[in-house]
Amino acid sequence: MTPTLDSRQLLAFATLARRGSFTQTAKDMFLTQSAVSHAIKALEREIGVVLFDRVGKTVRLTQAGEQLLQHAERILREMQDARTSLEELQNWGQSRLRVGASPTACQYLLPTVLREFKQSFPQCIIRIEPGDGPKMIELLRSNQIDLALMLKPDRLDEITFRPLFEDELRLLVAPMHPWAQKGKVVREEIADETLILYNKGSYTFRMVIDYFLHDKITLNNFIELGSMEAIKELVKIGLGAGVLAPWIARKELAEKSLISFPLGPRKLRRSWGVAFLKGRKLPLAEETFVGLCESVTENMD
Repeated sequence: MTPTLDSRQLLAFATLARRGSFTQTAKDMFLTQSAVSHAIKALEREIGVVLFDRVGKTVRLTQAGEQLLQHAERILREMQDARTSLEELQNWGQSRLRVGASPTACQYLLPTVLREFKQSFPQCIIRIEPGDGPKMIELLRSNQIDLALMLKPDRLDEITFRPLFEDELRLLVAPMHPWAQKGKVVREEIADETLILYNKGSYTFRMVIDYFLHDKITLNNFIELGSMEAIKELVKIGLGAGVLAPWIARKELAEKSLISFPLGPRKLRRSWGVAFLKGRKLPLAEETFVGLCESVTENMD
């Protein structure tokens, strides 16, 4: 009978495949590099194939490694699901919810959703991991979060994405800004205007840059910040023009402390939703969370 693979070796293999570094893998697993190296060598001996090509201080999966990774990730997810199910049986009536969310969603969407959620699951242990899109995908892949409230990623290879709502990015300026005085945006002035944009590592930042490049407009001067509130405050004092979705500045637009204009002839729209790994059957708590997100964002734009 062929012996089964060691789960600890599979975990070391999957972590190394994701990290590409023995040093980072050792840190993630709280092991020494030699222990990780020994586990990988033992696994390669066990199955009789080379799983990684060593390139300097980094490693890359071989074709055999790529094939094994698909099975290893599924096995590890199922093992984690089994452990979670047993923990829930042991602590009847309790569960956990690990949610990743962009800083914008954390501030403007999650509080209402979680307030409703806690009424249905008062004993549920909730953990929130803030971060932008690329980080959310990494946390989902590494099973550090269950759900991610985020913008639709570029690729959905391993991800199921349930859409919630779409919004439009627009230019927001202070009432005394020249564009507000003229009642329109002067396209020829955009390249030299100070634009205040959201986090350079986010999907939103890339969308804005690509939008203007499509129109052959190169942004010569911009400020990037990780807080929507900070962006709004800088726009209010006349430091530049912000690029935001109107629902984030609903109060300011209503009191006319900010004025909104379209980015240009074409609308730049984003799709928000809840993401999770493909193939996962969501337990009741997670399905409830998704349903509450749908209800809270039903009239969002």
